[in-house]
Amino acid sequence: MKSNIIEELKNRKLLKQITNENKLLDSQKNNNAVYCGFDPTADSLHVGHLIQILNLKRFSNNGFKSIALIGGATAMIGDPSFKSQERVLLELSVVNNNIISIKKQLKNLLPNVEILNNADWLNKLSLIDFLRDIGKHFNLANLLSKENISSRIEKGLSITEFSYTMLQAYDFFYLYKNHDCNVQIGGSDQWGNITSGTDYISSIYGNLNSKACGVTMNLLTKKDGVKFGKTESGTVWLDKNKTSEYELYQFFLNQDDEDCEILLNYLTTLEVDEIQNIMEVHKKEPFKRIAQKKLAQEVTSFVHGDEGYKKALKISDALFSGDLKNLNKEYLLSLIKTFDIIKVESDLKVLDFLISAKIITSKREGRELINDNALSINFENKFIEDNSIIDKRYFTVDRFILVKKGKKKYYVVELTN
Repeated sequence: MKSNIIEELKNRKLLKQITNENKLLDSQKNNNAVYCGFDPTADSLHVGHLIQILNLKRFSNNGFKSIALIGGATAMIGDPSFKSQERVLLELSVVNNNIISIKKQLKNLLPNVEILNNADWLNKLSLIDFLRDIGKHFNLANLLSKENISSRIEKGLSITEFSYTMLQAYDFFYLYKNHDCNVQIGGSDQWGNITSGTDYISSIYGNLNSKACGVTMNLLTKKDGVKFGKTESGTVWLDKNKTSEYELYQFFLNQDDEDCEILLNYLTTLEVDEIQNIMEVHKKEPFKRIAQKKLAQEVTSFVHGDEGYKKALKISDALFSGDLKNLNKEYLLSLIKTFDIIKVESDLKVLDFLISAKIITSKREGRELINDNALSINFENKFIEDNSIIDKRYFTVDRFILVKKGKKKYYVVELTN
């Protein structure tokens, strides 16, 4: 059932700026297309992209045709918006490999969305065509006044990056002309690039005749101002080979209480009323982490499917209970990848093995832990005899050995020979 897309975005506290509300509502009424761009600067999307991915889904659910535009050409340039320094230029082979991966992800996440690549038209433009037919529509003073450009002028901005906003503007024009696309959406840091597009289209068709509209959404940031999706260990990716289902689930399970409502609104398709009910129940018994569990379930299921969520939940429950015996090989390998792998030589006696792995600091400590049944290897309740040799007989899965110290402290050790 269609709802007013502006009210939908406002109710979720997503909407930041819009160039023209009437044009947006007319586009919704006429089932025009909306697009959002994704530059393939890495071989996977990350959780920061989820806001716009979910927004494309929201627009689709409310009558728009949605387009995900992969920036195969613009990724070769690099968007300077609010970056402290110039991006490192990527090789074409790297960009092409990234395109393959990201296109696959977008197809899985948004099966009903059309996926295009701006290299299909931008790569056909000659420099003279670009300067003569496109560049003449951009006023230098207007471009320099845009915050995404002006913020970089004093720090240095090359012509290469300066041209990015014009290329993105041309993308909007091309989609407007050829794909019935009247609306571009993006994060609030894209306002300058998006309005360059609406201005360019107006200069071609006239302001009264142009139906183009731009919409920006609030960015998700942490308390320190860093974009959401960055952790001490790095970026939280949507590719399970880079961030496992379990790690993604845990990332959202560990969010602060005060952030849950906005995350549920931004990163799920749950109705706003349902989210409010979840938060009311959560606030009565916050120790149960009801909101975090629902958030982790919704996001993990959306990204990795129901099976991915079940896998993450089973691993989480096994770790919480301290019993990993029932995890199969696939689940164990997924879990092992989340640990720092400790490499130790094979054929060491147990206590030497534990010291080498930095699990214990002395043989005395090791003997005490063994006597107290506080050390186990590969899920055995009792540790093996302290004169035993640790070799391939003790592999849990592949070349890895799992050591448990105390109730819930785990170590993963890889034998190196």
